[in-house]
Amino acid sequence: MTSHHPPLWRRALAEMLGTCLLVAIVVGSGIAAQHLSPGDTGLQLRENSTATVLGLAVLILVFGPVSGAHFNPVVSAADWALGRRQGTGLSLQELGAYVVTQTVGAIGGSVLANVMFDVGTSISGKDRMTAGHLAGEIVATAGLVLLIFSLARTHRGLLAAPAVGAYIGAAYWFTSSTSFANPAVTVGRIFSDTFAGIAPGSVPGFILAQILGAALGLGLLLALFPVAAPPADDVVIPHPAEANG
Repeated sequence: MTSHHPPLWRRALAEMLGTCLLVAIVVGSGIAAQHLSPGDTGLQLRENSTATVLGLAVLILVFGPVSGAHFNPVVSAADWALGRRQGTGLSLQELGAYVVTQTVGAIGGSVLANVMFDVGTSISGKDRMTAGHLAGEIVATAGLVLLIFSLARTHRGLLAAPAVGAYIGAAYWFTSSTSFANPAVTVGRIFSDTFAGIAPGSVPGFILAQILGAALGLGLLLALFPVAAPPADDVVIPHPAEANG
């Protein structure tokens, strides 16, 4: 990546903080929804999805100028894969740093939400491993990857914050899995035995479905938008030029 971008440590920190806060929003609003609307799953989902839509859009605006606001290993991996064709995008070293910090941040986000609501950190027992859930993850992730990179390829990256937030909010409702669409977030949600959690046994299937969904999204992108791959700074939101790291 060219030298005018922020140094890797700063971008990795932004990815860790952004993913941490994203999971804290998802898990924290899920815990709040359980307390506010006990016994009403539909209302709980509406409260959880609304907080996620708004929170994700804000996080993209805050951290996008530093790291691109991926917050998601499949988005980072897709950027790396597309960039290999044109010598742009994340390098393999940068991809590794993004994935590690995203995953660490996601686990921290669950712990933070548990601390804020004084529920204690425990491993989730919420089993989500069904054929329908896996199909939902494929669809959710394919749509997310297609959305993000189609915006970048058509020079509409500044619309990413509202567009990605809106898509995830909609996918909460039209997918059976409630649209995790993110391996790091999936791992992080193991550590909260609440409305938003996922049992460890469901995680490998979810991550495999997310990888398949990302591959499908990339295939659709290349079929619909067969142009040169954008650099990583345009994937979610453009970075400012920075002369000194």
